[in-house]
Amino acid sequence: MHESPHHDLTGRNLIITGGARGLGAEAARQAVAAGAHVLITDVLDEDGERTARELGDRTRFLHHDVTSQEEWRRATDFAVAEFGALHGLVNNAGISTGSLLESESVEHFRQVLDVNLTGVFIGMKTVIPALKEAGGGSIVNISSAAGLMGLALTAGYGASKWGVRGLTKIGAVELGTARIRVNSVHPGMTYTPMTAATGIERGEGAYPNTPMGRVGEAHEIAGAVVFLLSDAASYVTGAELAVDGGWTTGPTVAYVMGQ
Repeated sequence: MHESPHHDLTGRNLIITGGARGLGAEAARQAVAAGAHVLITDVLDEDGERTARELGDRTRFLHHDVTSQEEWRRATDFAVAEFGALHGLVNNAGISTGSLLESESVEHFRQVLDVNLTGVFIGMKTVIPALKEAGGGSIVNISSAAGLMGLALTAGYGASKWGVRGLTKIGAVELGTARIRVNSVHPGMTYTPMTAATGIERGEGAYPNTPMGRVGEAHEIAGAVVFLLSDAASYVTGAELAVDGGWTTGPTVAYVMGQ
């Protein structure tokens, strides 16, 4: 288990969507290790229940379709009833797809936006009263490197992640005086069960498209999430934190010292 000992979440109660596996599950692991109570939500019931069991008594699982306002209300009410209050939300649930702009169907484009962007909006809107009741809190929205640059083959996905980036900044401006911080995390190519299906490989030198020459690991992204949830980031809001091995800093070129 990759812990974040300097980012104390003792006494914090969180919802992490898409928490059954991959990045969401790792964020839940690190949050629990840092002292939090976590409600994992997902549509993958078997994986979600297994992850919650593995993480122990301070973790719960609830089936949750993030496109449903009613299921968002149910998840928020469940978290408050189980833990007594709500202090944070990680909007991690999403779907990743790739297609050319001219090939993307309108129906599929709408589906991706409904999950990746509208789901984030409904979640933020729904938890705000509970966070205010708790005296403030932290919302972390998982965007993408595709939300920081134009990336081919991401018509619906890229548009949704740019939208998440913008919605995060609006939330930060509107909620700052309520002591609710809102930030976005922008992972680059990261090894998870979802991306493993694309054939990406782990290890040094396996992904030369980034300055660091490798794909990220879930625990590296999750560490940034836990930081933003914690008081270590108490004056950070409206930020867009790229955790991408330098991918979005510009074109990657080979650099050899002395040449």
